[in-house]
Amino acid sequence: MHFNLRFSALLAAPVLALSLASCDIMAISGGREPQPVTDLRILSADDMQGRLVGSEGNARARAYIVERLGEIGVEAVFENYEQSFTFQRSLDFRDPDAERETITAVNLVGRIAGTNPGDHVMVVGAHYDHVGMDEDGNIFNGADDNASGTAGLLAVAAAFMENPPENDVILVAFDAEEGGLRGARHFVANRPEGYERIGFMLNMDMIAYSETDDLYAVGTWHYPVLLDLVAAAAEASRINLRTGYDEPSDDPRNDWTMLSDHGPFHAAGIPFLYLGVEDHEHYHQITDTYENMTLAFFGGAVETAVDVARRADAMLDLIATSPSRQPEAVEK
Repeated sequence: MHFNLRFSALLAAPVLALSLASCDIMAISGGREPQPVTDLRILSADDMQGRLVGSEGNARARAYIVERLGEIGVEAVFENYEQSFTFQRSLDFRDPDAERETITAVNLVGRIAGTNPGDHVMVVGAHYDHVGMDEDGNIFNGADDNASGTAGLLAVAAAFMENPPENDVILVAFDAEEGGLRGARHFVANRPEGYERIGFMLNMDMIAYSETDDLYAVGTWHYPVLLDLVAAAAEASRINLRTGYDEPSDDPRNDWTMLSDHGPFHAAGIPFLYLGVEDHEHYHQITDTYENMTLAFFGGAVETAVDVARRADAMLDLIATSPSRQPEAVEK
């Protein structure tokens, strides 16, 4: 990676305020654990039952996120933040002709007003659903996937409430990511009135486990304007922020462009960065638990996510109007 002096002023502007905010994010106060760690622990607890879309555990997780958004002071875009939709799910995924059931899913959508909003809004998102339980009652807690990203989303919200962004920021906790990115697809197709012009999307999915301290920022191949932003964030980060996994490839293991909630945004021509880690031994296993997370890495990942969000806000209109390598991109 390289640093382009043309963007240096824009990229450096949020660093001081951000460094102070980052320290507060993961600070231990009065012997209490940092709030993002609390959010990670609670959202991946057994009583959330793996947060399968349409389940009681998913509803419990949603209620917790709504409570936290209210505590932080985030404005609700829809009543009680809820953007509901339905879809059909097979009762037996192994049989394409099996009976289907109607499932109600719920995105949670909030807004933080900018101090000097431009022509575009920024979306920060993470999915809160996971895969539930198996037939034997084993719980797939989904600590890394994706209680971690949801905790990161709440941390970004808290940071922006403490030090408001320049542009309006829409925060989305997506439902029904597992099995089709349905929540993100629904949001992109049904954008809140007045916030249709999305200039950038930041997605967090699996940011709490790494034995190498490597966090990937995916999207710079498609949107080269983001290279310098990521380079500056990498220099400031206490973990290893790397680019990659976004060049076109026939092997989805090497191209994460469409593998999480940023995918529908990219398909609509909206620039994105996806922060996440490589697949690991706990991915979609019953061992994806809070106890197995690498919390020091998680702390660094949360701080880095806030940093990236701040830097993107500072140059949002530039990001939104810069050329991409996606020739089929539609008007943003």
